[in-house]
Amino acid sequence: MTRNTSISLGDHFGAFIEQQISHGRYGSASEVVRAGLRQLEDNETRLAALRAALADGENSGASTAFDVDAFLKAKRKNVAVKAAAN
Repeated sequence: MTRNTSISLGDHFGAFIEQQISHGRYGSASEVVRAGLRQLEDNETRLAALRAALADGENSGASTAFDVDAFLKAKRKNVAVKAAAN
């Protein structure tokens, strides 16, 4: 649904929109605003996903000790076994 809305941009954003149009990047002020809104929506979606992941991590409980050397040793052994099988 298309809807006309009046907004006040101020000199800075008005000049930015005109620059985008004059450089041929966009055909109208509406296109510039829609592109900005799409980017804002994308940023908000990503931020919500990040916040959800952080909450999941916080709710997952305390971390346990992790032995990096043992992990790497096991991975190297797996790679060696797979290589020997081929």
